[in-house]
Amino acid sequence: MAADRQWWPNLVLVVGSLVVAGVVWGVGRRWGVVVVVVVAGVCQVPGLLHAPITSTDAYRYVWDGRVQLSGSSPYSHVPLDDALAQLRDPVLFPGLSPAERSGVTGPPRLPKDPAALAALSADDPRTRINRPRVPTIYPPVAQAYFAVVAFVTPWSAGTLGLQVAAALLAIALTWLLAVGGRDPRWAALWGWSPIVALEAGNAAHIDVLGALLITAAVMTAARRPKLAGLILGAAASVKLLPLLLLPAFRKRSGLVAIGTFTASYIPHLIAAGTLVLGFLPGYLTQEGFSDGSSRSAILALLLPPEARQLVAAALAIGLAALAFHRARHEPIAITCCWLYGAALLVATPTYPWYGLPLIALAALSHRPEWLAVPLASYLAYASFGHETRQGLIHLTAAVIVLIGLTLRHRSVTPKRFDAIDAATNTDRRDETHRTGNLGRSR
Repeated sequence: MAADRQWWPNLVLVVGSLVVAGVVWGVGRRWGVVVVVVVAGVCQVPGLLHAPITSTDAYRYVWDGRVQLSGSSPYSHVPLDDALAQLRDPVLFPGLSPAERSGVTGPPRLPKDPAALAALSADDPRTRINRPRVPTIYPPVAQAYFAVVAFVTPWSAGTLGLQVAAALLAIALTWLLAVGGRDPRWAALWGWSPIVALEAGNAAHIDVLGALLITAAVMTAARRPKLAGLILGAAASVKLLPLLLLPAFRKRSGLVAIGTFTASYIPHLIAAGTLVLGFLPGYLTQEGFSDGSSRSAILALLLPPEARQLVAAALAIGLAALAFHRARHEPIAITCCWLYGAALLVATPTYPWYGLPLIALAALSHRPEWLAVPLASYLAYASFGHETRQGLIHLTAAVIVLIGLTLRHRSVTPKRFDAIDAATNTDRRDETHRTGNLGRSR
């Protein structure tokens, strides 16, 4: 019965997302940009009325911002460190006052033993901050965002400032998608999505900022490649996943992105030294990315951990090479969409909000079949601990994507032949391959 109760909210979320998508596509043809953006704002309101539901990440965001404003580094101090006791308040630390001692002092030291690492990163009932004995994992641009929001948010407001900020980012992305395309319904698929409402206005996940920056980078790539690289590098410094999209960008954009990402760490490197990576190495170990033990759910249906890690690495290299090749022949939005989505299907990360950028990319590239991947991730999240079930859920999403791609290919191919015949019969020059068309969605 407990397992059923965990399933229902996620199942309702998935069904609700499908219903919203159906309504948007069925009756929204005449909606304008203003209607789509206003309704997107209304969708964010319910989440603001409740504390974060899907995770406690927002409490860590609040803490990281507060630590930076105090002049300290979240990479070199852990939340329970008594040296930062004056930053505690009843919202973040309901069971530990500034006058009480936690017994945690000094710079963080992460053990290599998995069991010891798991014990060190366990939650503590005295605080709502997750993993309060280890430093942060979030990159510098995310840290800058946390600091700015913390600066304008009273301590008593807790996570509300971040929730409002995430809601505004989600609305801004809705507007960007609406004004950047011919059909605002695609923007509504992002802005009206129950997933976006849950993970932005409620959970305040940093992935919303990543989605906005990725979308902006893709939309500027054709005309301003250096600016696109700068934005992509900033997105990677919010969360590392946007680095996966480098093969889809031009060489110059990629170099600028890597330079921007690297430069963002310099101030923190000066302040925290070798501690600048924070808990990132430990996080990758715990989440199974280092040995493949709990990742790649689809591959896990057939392969042991050692083998699936090698196969996943080979698939990643193959996807990068294919994206590098396809970027010359198709709009960058399409390349980024399938590349990001395929990466999620290969790695199958535990947390479903990692798929937020994919929702934006699916709307930008007009590839709705990829929405199956973030939807499936919520059902898989509800099946945590059931590896076979998780693998089958992700496999179902992969099959849906393949069906969508196949149907599109069959519908587009005859049109291409007709276009070629028409061009041949009228002696017109076929210019569909010209560089100027590569930045536009088909």
